[in-house]
Amino acid sequence: MKIYNTMTRKKEELKPIKDGHVGIYACGPTVYNYFHIGNARPFIMFDVLRRFLLHKGYDVTFVQNFTDIDDKLINKANAENTTVPEIAERFIKEYFTDAEALGVMKADVHPRATEHIGEIIKLIKKLESNGLAYAVNGDVYYNTQGFADYGHLSGQNLEDREAGARINVDEQKRNPMDFALWKAQKPGEPAWKSPWGMGRPGWHIECSAMSMKYLGETFDIHCGGVDLMFPHHENEIAQSEGATGKPFANYWMHNGHINVDNQKMSKSAGNFFTVRDIAKEFDLEAVRMFMLSAHYRSPVNFAREMIEQAKASLDRLYNARNNALFLLEHAEDRPMTDAELSFLSRADQAVLAFDAAMEDDLNTADALGAIFEYIRDMNIAYTDANAPSKAALEGGLNALKIMTDVLGLLTKELDTTPPEVADLVEQRQQAKKDKDFARADALRQQVLDLGYAIEDTAKGPKVRKN
Repeated sequence: MKIYNTMTRKKEELKPIKDGHVGIYACGPTVYNYFHIGNARPFIMFDVLRRFLLHKGYDVTFVQNFTDIDDKLINKANAENTTVPEIAERFIKEYFTDAEALGVMKADVHPRATEHIGEIIKLIKKLESNGLAYAVNGDVYYNTQGFADYGHLSGQNLEDREAGARINVDEQKRNPMDFALWKAQKPGEPAWKSPWGMGRPGWHIECSAMSMKYLGETFDIHCGGVDLMFPHHENEIAQSEGATGKPFANYWMHNGHINVDNQKMSKSAGNFFTVRDIAKEFDLEAVRMFMLSAHYRSPVNFAREMIEQAKASLDRLYNARNNALFLLEHAEDRPMTDAELSFLSRADQAVLAFDAAMEDDLNTADALGAIFEYIRDMNIAYTDANAPSKAALEGGLNALKIMTDVLGLLTKELDTTPPEVADLVEQRQQAKKDKDFARADALRQQVLDLGYAIEDTAKGPKVRKN
């Protein structure tokens, strides 16, 4: 598999540190609110990376953190007259609700910053002893001028950044680009004991401490949104490599921005949407389909018509699968014909084409193209007139499942027809036998009004949800 490595600005062959095993660290949410549609993209895309590597036979350790101590949590807790732990617990639970609806698997480890204070303090002390951290009035800062490679990942020039720094200048800092590793306690804030007094960790240090704890001082893949490249990921590298003297991550993967209706998402623009907001209007599997329709490194535009298009594409996949499952219920267990053997050979080729797209820097857009080309073939092969065998249907369905499982699609079971719809279908069948076609048409309309369609086949009526 080839991955575009942000650090080197080129595609590189994935060569894991440990043969057959890939360690991945993905930056997770700050748990003070529901996560928004921009957050959903990396959650989905790097979930697919994990799924694909598992499909290819790798053992994967996937770590995604929760930032559960931060100014945003403190402000939220104060506004609601509650505690930071209560806010964190509430929104970690809500994260899992929305992530599951998006088809995102739980990480192997979901570490929390507040549960790793010891590791964070140990790392800061190591940086102090290496001359890369300095304490001022209970705060501890990282000395960016002491780390020669600072800015390499993002391509930022340290001197240029200093000259027009958008970073808030703190008079305690030796340099405007230095950043907080530890923050002295302010009145009413949560705090932990440390060699520098009561305080709490800065944002960046938690990811260094937790990734190295669970994946080692050097691991395979670090991923996240392009907005995290600077300063967050740049600071992680400086902290980690400054402490260990070893490379931090061998591959860096960053997904592109999401715009909403062709504008940058922001609360002031009125186009800020949480996933929970979107779930009120759309099935979140359609949102996942939308995210997969573009290459992860490309910017994408989130708009309602794009989700509608994704939903229509997803419906095509479900209809193809459900048609095959319907035929399977009535299929004969007989030897396959030459035509069926040829179709299953093409099914194998479709999986190979899918894999080739995914191996080219996780190209989900081309991978979806391979799936849709396959279901066109599948829809021709699987008809009532062809009366496909049980083995041909099972083989074709298995190829489709292999591909869609990697993308986390087609997770819903075949719809069970509600009893009231099934009763109307049965009444319509009787009306047709009685040649009461006016009543049969009226019953068909009643079924349509309930959101279902009837397709008459040689094997009986096929009912599907509209």
